[in-house]
Amino acid sequence: MSFFKKLFNRSKENENNMANVKLAVIFYSMGGTNYEMAKWAKEAGEAAGAEVKLLKVQELAPESVIEGNEAWKATIDATKDIPVATSDDIVWADAIIFSTPTRFGTMASQMKQFIDIQGGIWAEGKTVNKVVSAMSSAQNPNGGQEATILSLYTSMLHWGAIIASPGYTDPVLFGAGGNPYGTSVTVDQDGKMVEDVEDAVKHQATRTVNVAEMIKRGSSN
Repeated sequence: MSFFKKLFNRSKENENNMANVKLAVIFYSMGGTNYEMAKWAKEAGEAAGAEVKLLKVQELAPESVIEGNEAWKATIDATKDIPVATSDDIVWADAIIFSTPTRFGTMASQMKQFIDIQGGIWAEGKTVNKVVSAMSSAQNPNGGQEATILSLYTSMLHWGAIIASPGYTDPVLFGAGGNPYGTSVTVDQDGKMVEDVEDAVKHQATRTVNVAEMIKRGSSN
């Protein structure tokens, strides 16, 4: 085999190895908002060429509380076939997008527990250099949307992860409220999204995959 053919074959092999970023979209949703955002992120991740897993975190609330909330019950039913995220999913992923509602200005306890129980893989260095991004929702524009995302990023800094925030990398972000930390949305009393954030979510997911591709390509050189 000639030198140039060997070089070409090696280049194609590297290209194939880099073809698919593995993206985990991990959400917690009570009223369906973050589930919808997670589905948009999955769609955009796949369109960007990633292999995507859509995953939920374990519900912690007692059934007696859930039973009194029709929207909550409906969301649990709608997501019943979606796998619960595990540590293995974190290890598998090159990139992770988290989506969580705000709870008193921080992430929901269900999401926090999922992050808290990753100490084993963290101690083994298996969270290092994961490319992460986050999204949130609240019932008013100043209900802690940015603080929720930042609370999650604080944990990611301890993981040694690489944060891929959307910043102001596309004009579509301004139509969704202009949150540079991650897409966030206001939910009205009827459980409907106030801002049109679908395009912002999709841009954020695409950017996360693109950053992960760059990190993955760089680590293979």
